[in-house]
Amino acid sequence: MFTGIVEEIGTITHIKNGVKSSKLIINCNKVLETTEIGDSICTNGVCLTVTNINKGTFEADVMAETIRKSNLNTLKIGSKVNLERALSLSTRLGGHLVSGHIDGIGYIKDLKKEDNAIWITIKTSVDILRYIVYKGSITIDGISLTIAYVDDDIFKVSIIPHTLQQTILSSKNIGDSVNLECDIIGKYVEKLLGINKPNKQQVNNINEIFLKENGFI
Repeated sequence: MFTGIVEEIGTITHIKNGVKSSKLIINCNKVLETTEIGDSICTNGVCLTVTNINKGTFEADVMAETIRKSNLNTLKIGSKVNLERALSLSTRLGGHLVSGHIDGIGYIKDLKKEDNAIWITIKTSVDILRYIVYKGSITIDGISLTIAYVDDDIFKVSIIPHTLQQTILSSKNIGDSVNLECDIIGKYVEKLLGINKPNKQQVNNINEIFLKENGFI
């Protein structure tokens, strides 16, 4: 579990591609402190397991499903990536609860400067937009951000200078892809309420009896 507060920008130093998978070697410093083999590091929003540690680098395997769901297949040697270690019980939760299991990708549609901030407009699928709510949380390439606008086609976030300096967002251009993870709470609520079950008639189970049994009234 992560917070979406990027600790460090790393650099891809080696990529070994398999048939449908790959192995990454990433140069970094801060996130290697106290990190051991088997630990998780959020890399551009994707939870990767550390398989080897050398001086100033770590290795991680990227399986086929991750390549299909994320933009990690666009990485090249020299690419910059956002990095965050898994949180501990003593960690300040400065962002929101992030699993590192992304929902899919979006594409930057527009970049607009407003005083000291940058507005980023992202286009993504309906399946992802359904979980995005105004003033809710979204993880973009591993960065915890607040939704400032959303409609049926796009959503927008406003980026402060500190976030631009501490992450790879400053290097993004119109048309670039980004990894997206929606706030997990909405998915659990949808599942528990039985909303949008395929091929089944939707039933509203919320009634006075349900509310009494669960302590709401």
